[in-house]
Amino acid sequence: MNKTLFTLAIAGVIFAGAGSALAGGGFDEFGYNDTARIFNGTGESWSLEKGLPADYLGDYANDKLIMKWNAEWDRGNAEGWTDPNGYDAWENNEWNGSGKDGSGAVWHYKIKWVGDYVADPTLIPEGGYGIWGQFAVIMDQGKDLSYGPGHLWFAHASPAGYGN
Repeated sequence: MNKTLFTLAIAGVIFAGAGSALAGGGFDEFGYNDTARIFNGTGESWSLEKGLPADYLGDYANDKLIMKWNAEWDRGNAEGWTDPNGYDAWENNEWNGSGKDGSGAVWHYKIKWVGDYVADPTLIPEGGYGIWGQFAVIMDQGKDLSYGPGHLWFAHASPAGYGN
């Protein structure tokens, strides 16, 4: 999956919340369940929830997408990521375009809050990379023919867990 689409998809989790959950829990018509902190939908349903055209993600619109995040992620969103004591926030994205009418791409990302890595680059775990000034991608791997054949790793932090 190209990094522009990835950034858009992750932004869906960062800004998920307002208006996306049903009162009392359960999944909404787009695939969000804010009570369980999960999105289970497609690139198309993610786009529609954001008010974007159904085909906004192009070839990835029909791909299955599962996003999960923890309570700290919600707290960070609510506070604008400004707590000087930091966050124990993480999120996980799994793209699967191997189904009927899918893109063929299959990709998995793990992201966690690390703090201002622009001021302190050592906050990014070895093998990971920074995104949005405060987050580290600690795993970025999968397959997508737009990058060529085979399985690719763009990030594999050591250790690769959210608590690293």
